[in-house]
Amino acid sequence: MNRRSDLSRRRLLWLTGGTVVASVLQAGCDAPSSGGGNATSFKGIDITGAEYARSLSLTDQNGQLRTLADFKGKVTVVFFGFTQCPDVCPTTMAELAQVKASLGKDGDRVQGVFVTVDPERDTMEVLKSYMGGFDPSFVALRGSPEEIAATAKEFKVFYAKVPGKTEGSYNVDHTAGSYVFDAQGKVRLFIRYGGGPEALAADLKALLAAG
Repeated sequence: MNRRSDLSRRRLLWLTGGTVVASVLQAGCDAPSSGGGNATSFKGIDITGAEYARSLSLTDQNGQLRTLADFKGKVTVVFFGFTQCPDVCPTTMAELAQVKASLGKDGDRVQGVFVTVDPERDTMEVLKSYMGGFDPSFVALRGSPEEIAATAKEFKVFYAKVPGKTEGSYNVDHTAGSYVFDAQGKVRLFIRYGGGPEALAADLKALLAAG
């Protein structure tokens, strides 16, 4: 088995056997209601009350330090990726931009946040250009390798460099999913890659309606 296959296998094992799935098994598929005793059924994995994905402090594409508190009042979608990603990252960001636009005025209360796992190549200038290709309101975050590692650990996100075909080149394997925070800044959902824009739109609408 080559190194890339082994890394992919480890990533799959982490995603299917890790904390996110364990949280679903413990909490069930419905999120606690904000009142009235009813529950909201989400399309994504409900991780309400998770004791991870609670904090981050990184610099955005404009050089400004950002934390989760900056996004309170909006439903925020946080995704870890890198700009040279060939498929998962651009698909995820384009889908989020599409959903945000489809929500009309409510889309103004949706915030996309992209955290690079490749700070060596993803400079502020590169990130600014990349976000502009999807939605200029999206925020891209970066930090030192140590800061990115600490943030990924807090979010239980896996990533690892994979050597490319030419000397010095590399790809990055990483967790393919997004975290969704409600308007109070609490993590609520983990969205698996490939769920589709309709499912994401339904979940964002439910959280927006909850206020």
